[in-house]
Amino acid sequence: MITNLVTGFEAALTPENLLWCFVGVLLGTIIGILPGLGSATGVAILIPVTLTFPPLTALIMLAGIYHGAQFGATITAILIATPGEASSVISTLDGYQMARKGRAGPALAMSAIGAFVAAMVSLFALMALAPFFAELALDFGPPEMLAIMILGLATIVVFSSRNLALGLAMGLVGVLIGCVGVDVGSGTARYTLGVIDLYGGLPFVEVMIGLFAIGELLNQLHIGMAPPIRARFRELLLTREDIKRSSAPVARGTVVGFLLGCLPGAGTTLASFMAYGAEKRFSRHRKQLGKGAIEGVVAPDAATNAASNANFIPTLVLGVPGGATTAVLLGAFLVYGIQPGPQLFETQHELVWGLLVSFFLGNLMLLLLNLPLAPVFAQLLRLRYAFLYPLIIVTSILGAYSVKHSMFSVWIVLFFGLVGYAMKRLNFPVAPLVLGLVIGPLFEKALVQTSALAGGDSLFVLRSPVAVTVLALALALVAGPALRRALRRDGGAGTPAAAPSPAPAPTSAPTKETQS
Repeated sequence: MITNLVTGFEAALTPENLLWCFVGVLLGTIIGILPGLGSATGVAILIPVTLTFPPLTALIMLAGIYHGAQFGATITAILIATPGEASSVISTLDGYQMARKGRAGPALAMSAIGAFVAAMVSLFALMALAPFFAELALDFGPPEMLAIMILGLATIVVFSSRNLALGLAMGLVGVLIGCVGVDVGSGTARYTLGVIDLYGGLPFVEVMIGLFAIGELLNQLHIGMAPPIRARFRELLLTREDIKRSSAPVARGTVVGFLLGCLPGAGTTLASFMAYGAEKRFSRHRKQLGKGAIEGVVAPDAATNAASNANFIPTLVLGVPGGATTAVLLGAFLVYGIQPGPQLFETQHELVWGLLVSFFLGNLMLLLLNLPLAPVFAQLLRLRYAFLYPLIIVTSILGAYSVKHSMFSVWIVLFFGLVGYAMKRLNFPVAPLVLGLVIGPLFEKALVQTSALAGGDSLFVLRSPVAVTVLALALALVAGPALRRALRRDGGAGTPAAAPSPAPAPTSAPTKETQS
């Protein structure tokens, strides 16, 4: 591995590659900040620009855009509750609450540090374990993916807080929204109302912009515009407590993100949600999640960056994209005449290791860019909301329009903005709905494929040891809290009550105050 790293550094550390790596991460950060674009769109738009570059230089720049967009999307998610990427949606829950409390600086800074640590750990794991994990990924067929999706749906229980019935209902609504479009199995249109634009399904990013950005804006206008946040500079800096509370969530998010990122097609969004669900279950400060806990920011961001690196395992080793952006990058490989697959590490040894080393360089550049600028970005909240709200509206609408250059995307944003506003006024949880919307289409695809393979065998899924293990985890996640409460009640009922102790004899005459 040391020899491979030396080869990679020799290939990546040329002035030309360093320059375009920096350009890539800078452009990626800007693309991530703009709602609606996302890394997949940014990479697709800029592929033609790189056609005259050497293949390694071109791929380094495109990978820099991918990683930079993950960082940039978190900035607007935290500051103005406007996720720039689908994977940054969950960061708005606690990140925006931290910003409203004047702690946007620590949220942005710790997010950058956590994402960098996760990227480094996952990168070394990628280099060392890529062939091993690729072999495991080959064993993940439709039954195993179906079990993973069921586990993801089971985390709705975690996101539902105390009102489980309402959380499950909102999760079901999210799944139903995800069913809009053409049926995977039969090819027939569902819930499209005859609108051709809906045949491809409701666009996820536009729905999220409406629910979070426009919904929050309308809610703030309803309750009255709050005064600008006047946080002092020292409140924008990290504290030891922030770092201490973030260590374990970053570690958990890295593990969750890397494992899910290794699966073909899983992407990064599911990893961020699962990491947040893990914090809801294991964090010492789980009761503060959703109210501005730093754990709710760093864990999903760590999972996103770990998953974005792990997505390259199926992409490079199997030639199967790990997510939407790596699918675009896979096309870029083919444009440059490079065929990803099991032989890639042998036939394109210098290119592969140069690309992997560039991930390290790109993430280091992102950390050096974003960490010092975190307090500067936080100063955006000092603007009067009379100026900030129009900026949010214009950014959201332009971002939505830029995805497909269609006014239909704008109407989707405005409609779901009203839905998000209504949910906030009625105190309905948004997270279960978003989780259902994310997992619903993936669940349906895995279910259709599993049914086709099963041929009427209702126990087909249970014939896979991996699927059975994952389903057991899902069952424990759903039934665990109720079982634990039942055991506590039984334990309390079986404990004999202690005999009452005799009242102590009075040592003095009661005072007038006592008598009264």
